[in-house]
Amino acid sequence: MPRTPRTGTGFRLVALTLGLLVAASAAPSPILPVYEELWGLGPTAVTVVFAVYAAVLLVALLTVGSLSDHLGRRPVVLVALAGVAASLVVLAEAHGVGALVAGRALQGFCTGTALGALGAWLLDLAGPGRGPAAQLVNGAVPPAGLTVGGLGAGLLVQFAPAPTELTYLLLAALLAVASVLVACTPDVADRVPGALRSLRPVVHLPAASRAAFTTSLPGFLGSWGLGGLCMGLGPSVVAGVLGLHDHVAGGLVVAAVAGVGAVTGVLTRHRAPARVLTLGMAALVVGPLVLTAGLAATSAPAFYAGALLSGIGFGAGFQGALRAVLATAPAHERAGVLSAVYVVSYLAFGVPAVVAGLLVPHLGLREVVDGYAALVVLAGVGGLLLLARARRTPAAAVPAQARRTAPVRPLDENV
Repeated sequence: MPRTPRTGTGFRLVALTLGLLVAASAAPSPILPVYEELWGLGPTAVTVVFAVYAAVLLVALLTVGSLSDHLGRRPVVLVALAGVAASLVVLAEAHGVGALVAGRALQGFCTGTALGALGAWLLDLAGPGRGPAAQLVNGAVPPAGLTVGGLGAGLLVQFAPAPTELTYLLLAALLAVASVLVACTPDVADRVPGALRSLRPVVHLPAASRAAFTTSLPGFLGSWGLGGLCMGLGPSVVAGVLGLHDHVAGGLVVAAVAGVGAVTGVLTRHRAPARVLTLGMAALVVGPLVLTAGLAATSAPAFYAGALLSGIGFGAGFQGALRAVLATAPAHERAGVLSAVYVVSYLAFGVPAVVAGLLVPHLGLREVVDGYAALVVLAGVGGLLLLARARRTPAAAVPAQARRTAPVRPLDENV
């Protein structure tokens, strides 16, 4: 597809919309301690509110995740954005756990509907000659969105009025503006038949992508498992273990991991995906160990140092894995491949957080975080072993086009 100023502007708008969508998903994390104070919620209730988002998002990915391959990117994204905006209004008006669960469930389903469509739309608008740039943006924007959502919400909760309302209403207004802009963005994807068949709850991964997906799987599991740890329990750990009750401090946990992750993704854009993934897996071993050592010593500096190191793992692990898999994805199955990626990612994001919330009353917060971090370390070790095996058996490794270091040009006026 020829690059034009219109599609270049559309690329930016779609990327910003993806970031805004992910920011909205992170925004409730610094607000959860406020609900604990106002309503006397325990850690189990808080993690259920957090994790219902991930659970319902998975349902969406398994059913409507590839719908935009059949109906087009724009109509699917516009309906999903409207649903997310509505969910934020529900959260702003919530006066009990039931409303929080309902709002997060609606948000999760609509976010899951949009994720694959937006990521595939970026690839469509980039065109065949700009695939590496689109892969970079697909990997870097979600961590950046988590950073902005977590830290921005923490600042608003700490310093602005209406801590349980303003953040949600502001995000809803921004999504309404994004919807208007997205409605003007070219929808250039070729539609394929089979929309009804695509609603069956299955994950379809093309044969061409399976080897890369297998090798990259620990990258998705470890990075998003770490994200679930920081977003689900991070603010509670900062307050309950480190004794820091400033809401900005809770938001900084999310920002430290996700922000460093976003920067890492950009800085490693010229490296081969296999090298980036190796860096990510190593950091997912070291970072959580430093983080838990900081908790054991009740040292906030050591804890945040571990969060920063973990952020390298989050960014490089997810970016390297995503670039490797997307390099193998056929053009007409991009949304489906991205949905498969997000299915495993959000399983790792949500399931351990629910289990952790159930265990905290019985084992203690610090002990549960230690166990949670150990699972992330195991994912990092497993990823390093898989990558070592792949290097010994090239046919099972990341495909040749993904192993090659493909320089990513800066996003100029044509993107």
